[in-house]
Amino acid sequence: MPRQARLDFPGTLHHAICRGIEKRKIVTDDQDRDTFVKRLGQTATETGTIIYAWALMTNHAHIFLRSGTKGISQFMRKLLTGYAVTYNRRYDRHGYLFQNRYKSIICEEEPYFLELVRYIHLNPMRVGLVFTLDELDRYPYCGHSILMGMHSQKWQDRDYVLGRFGATERKAKREYRKFIEAGIGQGRRLELVGGGLIRSAGGWAQVISMRRKKETGFSDERILGSGKFVEKMVSEAEERQKKMFSGSRAEIVEEVLKSVCDKEGVQISELKGGSRRRIISQIRMKISHQLIEGHGIPMATVAREVGVTTSALSKMMKKTRTKS
Repeated sequence: MPRQARLDFPGTLHHAICRGIEKRKIVTDDQDRDTFVKRLGQTATETGTIIYAWALMTNHAHIFLRSGTKGISQFMRKLLTGYAVTYNRRYDRHGYLFQNRYKSIICEEEPYFLELVRYIHLNPMRVGLVFTLDELDRYPYCGHSILMGMHSQKWQDRDYVLGRFGATERKAKREYRKFIEAGIGQGRRLELVGGGLIRSAGGWAQVISMRRKKETGFSDERILGSGKFVEKMVSEAEERQKKMFSGSRAEIVEEVLKSVCDKEGVQISELKGGSRRRIISQIRMKISHQLIEGHGIPMATVAREVGVTTSALSKMMKKTRTKS
């Protein structure tokens, strides 16, 4: 089954997961970890990406972010490519370091924001890099220690997260830590990292309930959120895609018209004006063939651009095919 296109809207919450190729290490020692974290911060600053939570493991990393104006793709490409070059140079290795396609899940802010912060920040405990909450408080390769004030990273939006727990920093840190502690026993949560319907429904219990009631839910593997949120995101993605395709189509038409007319020494205005001069008709057919057969532009669009009706262009194209 072909993979779906990535959803990439500027200003959108994403849970991004990047893994080492074939589950291999992406960091070997603290120097590698420091390099990764430094590059994470630099790339976030350069691309206007806001980081709320993150955790660096041995063979993968989790990043909870709000994408900048260029979307998540630019941020992740710069981060992973730049780090891989440095890592390969250090160890005199060649080839890919990360899996070709990082995973990114668009997230509905409520009720998932804090759940994702907690889930991501508990990853070092979940995989055994640290064993107690006290150790996690001081662990420098996870955003939890920044929220607890044990380490400082200006590029992590500490205030936005802590602001959800209290008006003063002291109270916010205390309540946040209680919230983290309450999630230690939850383990791997399928509703946060599992299939699309599980995410959209809010967990397996809700999915089973829906099946018993013979209800259906709108879901998508790329989105963590309610059915309405998923439907909204998919709809917006389709609309953006149409606009992008429309824009690229217009550029192709303009480029072909200009190129052929310049080469033949005629004015585009004469072509579009419906001139029946023999040379114009020949150029019109040349352009139409390039746009329709070479670029897949719809005949109705081409006809409008070359100054004839769709039916007239259709007849001309048929005559040309018959002769050939």
